[in-house]
Amino acid sequence: MMVDGGAERRALRITEVMLPGVGLRYEFTSRDGDRLGLIARRDGYVEVVRYDADDPDECAPLFRLTTEEAEAVAEIFGAPRIAERFADLSRAVPGLDAGQVAVPAGSRYAGRRLGDTRARTRTGASIVAIVRGERVLVSPGPADRVEAGDVLVVIGTEDGIAQVRRIVED
Repeated sequence: MMVDGGAERRALRITEVMLPGVGLRYEFTSRDGDRLGLIARRDGYVEVVRYDADDPDECAPLFRLTTEEAEAVAEIFGAPRIAERFADLSRAVPGLDAGQVAVPAGSRYAGRRLGDTRARTRTGASIVAIVRGERVLVSPGPADRVEAGDVLVVIGTEDGIAQVRRIVED
């Protein structure tokens, strides 16, 4: 990734670490030499931390964002990347897969609430994000609407993801 450092340009190295059962941690060193981390938790929260210069394993929390706040920040900075990362997260747990299910224009669930699909109850798979154009709704709730053209990010077994696809496409 390249960042603009005024007259000088340098590569910004971002390290991504899977935290099984927790989420993903992104670490980088700022231009000023601060080592920072963003922990994207599976529960939707994002924690921003600063690492101690003397002890790289010690960090101090700077702030925590709710799902809604993290979505707003992600939208500002380029949200589509988050959908790709759910697939990486699923690789850390054997038997857990991630898939993307497109909502066709003819879907009976287009324009309806996500809860109307009863996807998790019927399949055991979870819809963890809705990608709509450049926006990503992380951890959607049952009241969130599904629209034609949306891409649902689904985590579950391979069979569960296939069943969600059948539900949405039928």
